[in-house]
Amino acid sequence: MLRVAEIRVLYADTDQMGIVNNANYLRWFEIGRAEWLRHHGTPYTAIEQEGFQMPIVEAHLRYRAPAKYDDLVAISAQPAELRAASVKFLYQLHRAADGGLLCEGYTTHACLDTKGKVSRIPKSVVRLLGFLPDGEQS
Repeated sequence: MLRVAEIRVLYADTDQMGIVNNANYLRWFEIGRAEWLRHHGTPYTAIEQEGFQMPIVEAHLRYRAPAKYDDLVAISAQPAELRAASVKFLYQLHRAADGGLLCEGYTTHACLDTKGKVSRIPKSVVRLLGFLPDGEQS
């Protein structure tokens, strides 16, 4: 899995106990996904410019250890499963200081066209995600 970003836990990310509020982990998953795409040469905005959107239709998180204020969190992400009109991304969040696993999970994304209808994932995105070798046309 590719390490794509690091973020510092802000005080605003934590609850009264000083532990990161669980909703922040989905935001960090999004950062991981966006940075994975960017690292592979195409920001998410380029997919939108082709006329496609990829909203989350399913999310799963497994919390392993708490992240706390001022921790540096390493975000890793990778696409893992491709279907005709959806893709699943896997994520791991580690505490950078000691490598401790904080959270792991996945999101599944449907592919929608400009009218909001489910659409086959375009070949350019399939290739970007690593499921179609460079130069292959079908």
